[in-house]
Amino acid sequence: MIDFEIQRCSRRCAATDRELSPGEVFYSVLIAQGGDVVRYDYSQQAWDGPPDEAVGWWKAKMPEVSSKRVHWAPNDVLLDYFQRLESQDPQADVRYILALLMIRRRIFRLEESEIDESGREHLVVFCPRNETEYRVAVESPDSARIEQIQEELARLLFADAA
Repeated sequence: MIDFEIQRCSRRCAATDRELSPGEVFYSVLIAQGGDVVRYDYSQQAWDGPPDEAVGWWKAKMPEVSSKRVHWAPNDVLLDYFQRLESQDPQADVRYILALLMIRRRIFRLEESEIDESGREHLVVFCPRNETEYRVAVESPDSARIEQIQEELARLLFADAA
């Protein structure tokens, strides 16, 4: 498996070179360029959707200057929630998004992607913490569902710093 170091948000729109304001919605996209994966950030006004060669993309909001830093729930809580979602078929898209998050947080390691006999794609991830391999169905939600998932995960898995 190959690991890529993803840059932090540039805080500037890649299309207009305008600085992104606190509270402003923006989009980030990852594009493979040679042996690297490069991140580009776009203001909502300049976003035309992800390019065909995008490895991944997401919608985010620039933090407010006065806002407190938020913290993820502990890794064990994330893992427990992920495991509970395994038996909840209507939550397959949440489980997929959570798996991607856990890969980014290095709780999981992406081993491979595979296609099952029915033609459905699955990610195979390994958790060194409990030495377990998981298969996660790739469920790409539409934009309305992405908003719901973001709200659900934020409500469940973020907490203000004490």
